[in-house]
This record gives sequence, structure tokens and C-alpha cells, in this order.
Amino acid sequence: MDSAAVAFTTLDYVIFGVYLFVIVGLGLWVSQEEEGEEKDSADYFLASKALPFWAIGSSLIAANISAEQFIGMSGSGFRVGLAIASYEWMAAVTLLVIAWFFLPIYLEKEIYTMPQFLEERYDGRVRMLLAIFWLLVYVFVNLTSVLYMGGLSINVIMGFPLWASVLGLAAVATAYSLYGGLKAVAWTDVVQVVVLVGGGLLTTWVALDAYGGSEAGVVGGFTQLMGDVSGRFNMILFEGELMYRNDEGALKDAYQLLPGLSVLFGGLWVANLFYWGCNQYIIQRALAAKSLKEAQRGLAFAGYLKLLLPLIVVVPGIVAFALDAPIQRGDEAYPWLLGEYVGSGFRGLAFAALVAAIISSLASMMNSASTIFTMDLYRNYTSREDVSERRLVRIGRAVALICIVVAAALAPQLADLDQVFQYIQEYTGFVSPGVLAIFVLGLFWSKATPNAALVSAVLSIPLSAAFKFWTPGVAFLNRMLIVFFISVALIVAISLLENEGEDHPKAIDVGGIERERDPIYNVAAFGILAITAALYAFFW
Repeated sequence: MDSAAVAFTTLDYVIFGVYLFVIVGLGLWVSQEEEGEEKDSADYFLASKALPFWAIGSSLIAANISAEQFIGMSGSGFRVGLAIASYEWMAAVTLLVIAWFFLPIYLEKEIYTMPQFLEERYDGRVRMLLAIFWLLVYVFVNLTSVLYMGGLSINVIMGFPLWASVLGLAAVATAYSLYGGLKAVAWTDVVQVVVLVGGGLLTTWVALDAYGGSEAGVVGGFTQLMGDVSGRFNMILFEGELMYRNDEGALKDAYQLLPGLSVLFGGLWVANLFYWGCNQYIIQRALAAKSLKEAQRGLAFAGYLKLLLPLIVVVPGIVAFALDAPIQRGDEAYPWLLGEYVGSGFRGLAFAALVAAIISSLASMMNSASTIFTMDLYRNYTSREDVSERRLVRIGRAVALICIVVAAALAPQLADLDQVFQYIQEYTGFVSPGVLAIFVLGLFWSKATPNAALVSAVLSIPLSAAFKFWTPGVAFLNRMLIVFFISVALIVAISLLENEGEDHPKAIDVGGIERERDPIYNVAAFGILAITAALYAFFW
């Protein structure tokens, strides 16, 4: 992979260094406490519940986008084309669903964490089981994988050793997020997302301009690209329509990754609803909003950014494919473009965008892991009279530090695994159907019981593994949808057997939750739906 290393100039290093200095400095500055005041748990874990919509939306995207999008989705663009953009465009619509149906209930309950909601709806057993699960996943899967893929990206692009790259990323993320908590993370994310979007668009602009030639320009380059590799611009793929070679050279059917209309109406909804509506390190920003109105506007703002992201993370991979890039792996497409077409100075900015995505995701995961441990495990199972707000904050900082240290120690070990990104995606997909079923029925079905929720949580992984073993020909997203419906059926059957049709005592009165009408959000939501429909119609 060293062949893809990019030659950086002094100017590139200066620009990148300035970016790091600004991010760490801003994080420490916003973390300052006024004289005589100390942070309490609401300050540290929920940014004092004072985030405006634009900070919420920016922080959501900065937390979401990491090396797997810049490197991995560009690689997928290289292999299968624009169809992979469904993960981004369908997420924009999913954010509207979360904003309208999920957020009013979460904010009404004034919760800190997703496991806390599960106790309020079910019982403490469900809370503890899911808290332990999420904590383990954040440390051993999410943090570790983001550190590994981020470190590998720096290794490929700049040639630094993998271990040094991992330690550097961990150190920068820790430097500003450990002390300031979610407030430092969210406000630095506003800058991070500007760098992320600006630097990413710069790479796409330069690549398209080079493809079309100086006379055609960017628009001409994009038009020419669509004509030259028209098959890479189909959003809905059918079986046998698009064959590609994976990193090992084996011929594969793209339908197995993106199974036709099921992308629009099937398992991708399970993945997206779980990720955006039940995932602590994503939804925590909305829980920190000034109000429900600000939270909903924040998710709509994030939706517009998601519509833009394929231009940043997918199109560069298609350009590399059209240019017949001399690379061994699809994931080398983005580094190759940086080296070949982005000039000195701009290259430093584009690389800063990639690192911004990685660091913001690390900071978000650290804060969310510490929130779950502190509020769901430590505080919940310690006498509240014995726990001061100051101690909760100290515990949170200590846990965040332990999490990043453990992840940094494990990250280089992932180099021994093949197809790390695909492995992690499938592992998460084993769990998400059962957990999503617990949340959806807990939110919107009054008869769901704690025992039924526990069964769904415990059986999600065995069910997914069984279907993978017995039906290997079924596309991954379709399998997720099947397991979700089975989990729903299990919860319904067990609940009806237990309570004989009676409402559970902790059922949520969804109709009693106030939803303030907001014309601005309604217009924004309509715009997202219209643009998404137009994009799918154009690239069908």
C-alpha cells in the first residue's frame, strides 16, 4: 500500500498543523469554566442542554463521517458506483423520521442515554444488558476500528507507521474532548464539518476539472464522466447488472451489497433507523438541544448535509475508476486522487478534511462511552446520595481516557484481519435488527413487556448468524429485514402471552406527547423529500 503514499510539501504540513492547533485550542477554550463554577453531569454529558440547531446538525455529521466514508465509500464508488450513495441519501430521509417520531418522546423523558430510556420503558435488566453491550461495542468495535482505519489512512497517504498514526489520532481527540465533554466535541465539530465539507468538495472539484480538461471545467467533467461510465451511475442495481472485482480479484455481483428495490424499501431502513435513532453517540447531540424545535431543525440541517456527501465521498471513487487508476485496492482510490490531482497547499486542506472526520468521530465515541458507563452503570448502581456531580464528571473523564487507551492498544491488531470494514458492518448488522425492534415496539406499542425485550436482545445475534449460515445467497440488507420482522413477531407473541393483551404499566402515551408545529422544519423536511425523490428519479 505504500505505492499510494502521497508526497506532501512544507505548505501542506503547515496547513495541516494550523488545523490541528485551531481544533485543540478551540476545544480547550469552549471548555473553560467561569470562576467559581464547576461542570456538572448535564454540562459534561449534554453540553448544558444548550446546543442550537446548526451545532446539532454539524456535530451529527462530523460524528457520522470518518475514514470509512472518505476511504471506504470512495473505494465502494470505485467498485460499484453511485449506488452506494443510498446509504447517505436514505439517511437524510431517516433523519426526518427520527426527528418527528422519536425525538419528541426522548426529550419528553429528559434522558441522558438510550439505555436509560429502556429502563423507563421496560426495566433495569434491559437497561443494564444494553448498556454493557453498547459499551463493549464502542470500545472494542467502533473506537478500535475508527482508530485502525484512520491510522491506516495516514499510513497510506503520508507514510507514517501505523502505530504512530493511531497514537497521534488518539492524542489529538483526547486533548480537547477529555476535559470539555460534549460541549467541546459539539462546538469543535462546527469547525470540523466546515473543513470536512470544504476539503472534500475541493478534492471532487479538482478531480472533475482534471477529468473534463481545462476547457470543459467541473460541470463538463461531470457530464463527461456520466457518459463514459454510465453504468456506475445507476442507483438501483438488479441481480447480474453490475459485476465488479473485489480487493482479492474475485468477481462479485454488486446486487449482494445493494439488493435492488430492497435498498429503498427493505433492510437499509433497519440499519438507518438503528444508527440514527437508537445509537448513543449520534442521538446524544439531539438530547443536548435547547428545545425540541432546535433538535428537529438540527436533524433537518444534518439531512441536507447528507444529501451533499456523495459528491464528497463517492464521486471521487467513480472518477478514479474512469481514469483507470493503477491501484490494487478500491480503498486506495481517494489517496491516489490526492496524490495525482490535488496540488500543494490544497492537498494539506483535503487531508485535514479526512483527519477532521476521524478525530470528530473518535471524540464523539469517547464521550458517549463515558456517558453510558457513568450514567447507566456507575450512577444507576451506586447510592445517589453518595455521588456528587463533581465525581460523576471525574468518573466520565477517567472512563473516556481508559476507553481510548484500550482502543489504541488494540487498533493495530486489526491489521491481521481481512476486510475489516465489511466485517464490522456485518457484526453491527447482527445486533441492530433485534435492538431496533425493542425500541420501535417500546416507543409505539403499549403492550411490549421487559421479558419480550430481553428475548429479542439475546436472540438477535444467533438469529442473524443462523440466517447467514443457512441462506448465504440472501443479500445482507435483506437478511437484516427478515431478522427484524422475526424479532418484532417474538416481542409481540411473548408480550401477548405474558399480559393477555393488557397495556404494560410503563407504556408510553405517544398521543400525549406535545409536538409543536414548526413551519421552518416542515419546509426543510419537504425540501429533503423532494430533493431525494428527484435524485433517485434522475439516477434511476
